Amino acid sequence: MQPTLLLSSIALASLLATLPMARRRLELSRAKHPSLGGHSRMAKRVAAQLPGYAYDADDFFDSDGAPADVAAQRREGLERLSTLFRTRFAQSLAATAQARPHLSDLQFTSSYRVPFQYSPYLRSQLPVGAFVRASSGVTVEDLDGNVFHDLTGSYGVNVFGYDFYKSCIAQGAARAESLGPVLGAYHPVVASNAKRICAIAGLDEVSFHMSGTEAVMQAVRLARYHTRRSHLVRFCGAYHGWWEDVQPGLGNPLPPRETYTLREMDARTLQVLRKRRDIACVLVNPLQALHPNAGAPGDSSLVDSSRSARFDREAYTAWLRELRAVCTERGIVLIFDEVFVGFRLAPGGAQEYFGVGADMVTYGKTLGGGLPIGAVCGRADLMKRYREERPADICFARGTFNSHPYVMGAMGAFLDRIAQPEVQALYDGLDERWNHRADLLNLRLREAGVLVQVANLSSIWTVLYTQPSRYNWMLQYYLRAHGLALSWVGTGRLIFSLNYTDDDFEAVAQRFVSAARAMQADGWWWHDAALTNKAIRRGILREMIAQRWRA
Repeated sequence: MQPTLLLSSIALASLLATLPMARRRLELSRAKHPSLGGHSRMAKRVAAQLPGYAYDADDFFDSDGAPADVAAQRREGLERLSTLFRTRFAQSLAATAQARPHLSDLQFTSSYRVPFQYSPYLRSQLPVGAFVRASSGVTVEDLDGNVFHDLTGSYGVNVFGYDFYKSCIAQGAARAESLGPVLGAYHPVVASNAKRICAIAGLDEVSFHMSGTEAVMQAVRLARYHTRRSHLVRFCGAYHGWWEDVQPGLGNPLPPRETYTLREMDARTLQVLRKRRDIACVLVNPLQALHPNAGAPGDSSLVDSSRSARFDREAYTAWLRELRAVCTERGIVLIFDEVFVGFRLAPGGAQEYFGVGADMVTYGKTLGGGLPIGAVCGRADLMKRYREERPADICFARGTFNSHPYVMGAMGAFLDRIAQPEVQALYDGLDERWNHRADLLNLRLREAGVLVQVANLSSIWTVLYTQPSRYNWMLQYYLRAHGLALSWVGTGRLIFSLNYTDDDFEAVAQRFVSAARAMQADGWWWHDAALTNKAIRRGILREMIAQRWRA
């Protein structure tokens, strides 16, 4: 063969060999979500370039181009709120100011309640107390004796009401008192807890951990261990804890090592799952059904009114069924992360609610009866941490406080309580009840003429804004002034406990509408025809570029 022909043949063979690889790479790129949330490395590069800057007292009130009289109206409104907060919440604010220098969590949450441009000035004018001293029913009480209807849900812990969990903790402590803080050996309640959790999950074995984040870590490690594959798939916007592999992009100092962030509810994702051989597991957070492919809707990212959410149970169920079928076909471990939604949607969690079974399920928050817990429940073949035929090949996982007697006691009390008829009755007509309440509030907001609506996944709600504005995040402060307690993410997440009665909800609805009216009266929702969401985002981009050049 001629040398030239031989070289041509080799080149052609090399090209043909690379085509399947290139095709798979293209399919993966098309399955990734086009936002920064789907491209973690690009997100980190962008985050590194974003300049920090803040509005002063002159720019704070007219960053949207509002006329002078509206800016003055807003200034007066903020002064009234500031006076109210400093007077009504004096002791709570004093305790928060004293603790802030020593609590890094408090420094972070107080700084990221609103978009960063507004945060320094707003913190100086309108500080928020972080301490409460009592809870009862559906309310919490601050250090000044102010009683708030609680919409924080304690980050998802509070499914059944605070009195329910106080009882679980008290019963658990009494049950474990004779053993005390003995670690390593198990309190007898552990065996009962494990058996009941497996029955709820419809799976074989359970392991206990110290947090939901830790439970997800172990589930992924076990999936990798048993499949001998490297990569996990998560979906854009979903939260699975704060460790590197499941928190790519913004907020993570390190790039994810072996993670694909793909589009949820998309055929291109299923195509990737069918063809790639390196995928060990797929993580699903059912909370994303309210806002697929979008991140947790905190007010710190509420720069305009483009926040959207809508729960379509039928469509999400169909997606999970397709996902289940592909994972079964390809030997991929399907993991439901129910740390947040577990026991809130149905007694059997998201598996029962959507009618789709997972290979592994992670629980946390409410399962501990009010005390810290994480749990992994899975098929027996996936839960085993060692190989008889390879004694040095293990998947080690232990923790000093795993199965702590007091936590296990509170868990036992929780599992006892949720089996009782009066608690089971809370699930009867659950969706209908909470959907009706959301519809009722939306109707009242429309009748009040305020451009605010809510969307919900059962008792988990988010607030939507129907007119372009840069100041929607101010609503959280008006809600607080009207006796509604929100978490630090503001109006992005309202979490009701299931023990809210119709009278309780009526009180919340009245306060919510009054707060929105007060905010509107203070001029924060002034609008001009030129003020579109696109115009707002372009304006912010111009500000950032200008600040970057100054740097």
